[in-house]
Amino acid sequence: MKRLDIEALRTLCAIAEHGGITRAAEHLSLSQSAVSHKVKRLEERIGCSLLTRQSGAPLLSEDGQRLLVYARRICAMHDEAVQSLSTRPISGHIRLGMTEDVTSSDLSRILGRFTRLHPNVSVRTHVRQSVVLQRELEKGEIDISMMQIFATDLRPSDTVLFTDLVHWVKAKDLELRCDCTIPFLAYDDDCFFKHWAMDIENTPATGLETILECASSAGIVSAVQSGLGVALLPGRYLTDEMQILDHQFSPPPELAYVLRVGRNSRSAHFKSFGKEVAKGVTPKVSLQVV
Repeated sequence: MKRLDIEALRTLCAIAEHGGITRAAEHLSLSQSAVSHKVKRLEERIGCSLLTRQSGAPLLSEDGQRLLVYARRICAMHDEAVQSLSTRPISGHIRLGMTEDVTSSDLSRILGRFTRLHPNVSVRTHVRQSVVLQRELEKGEIDISMMQIFATDLRPSDTVLFTDLVHWVKAKDLELRCDCTIPFLAYDDDCFFKHWAMDIENTPATGLETILECASSAGIVSAVQSGLGVALLPGRYLTDEMQILDHQFSPPPELAYVLRVGRNSRSAHFKSFGKEVAKGVTPKVSLQVV
């Protein structure tokens, strides 16, 4: 029976992630010849070529790409098993608040992994707007919040998951008249984008009029593309059907996706959860617009 060596699989993952043997060797603190030797032995063991080794060709062969999918899963499960066996059992309850923007496949995967590692910790989750979550956190109604804030409002204790730029956008075929109020699309009455937009001094003289409130990013994107009005959107949600209007309006502050822990949430299970989130979140878009 053919057997796969975990360190050889980890080497293959590093080559794919870092774009070649040289950078993979630096990441793994190995020599290039050691990395090449691991791949060569793996190829011999399974009887197929994993790297193309041709200039201008994709780094991994078709077999290499196919094995990479399994290699990532095997390495992840291996590391999770080792961590589970070496982690002291913890227990407790976590009241988690998060915004719609972070309810992605990443979070489901993170919650699943955390539950497997710490089966005695229960996590109860609900979805609200960032402004609401901040109030709930201050009142002690939730323990941890995953939300968006302007980078100007960051606290030293916040864990920044990733950042993004916010843009004024509209549909390319939407004409804005100078003598009329500008139709504005907001996430909610408690939307901090809306609060900022209504407070800035140098909006066009005609001002903004909120014509739609929708808590879903997919809904706002769809409304913009349909030509209903102007919106403030993170860069990760911009599409080719939109026109950026940043030159016509005040530029918004940078957006930060953060993990914020309540003042009384310092126990081991809160810290462990925060580490898992910070390690597992990626700034990819998990959004479908129909």
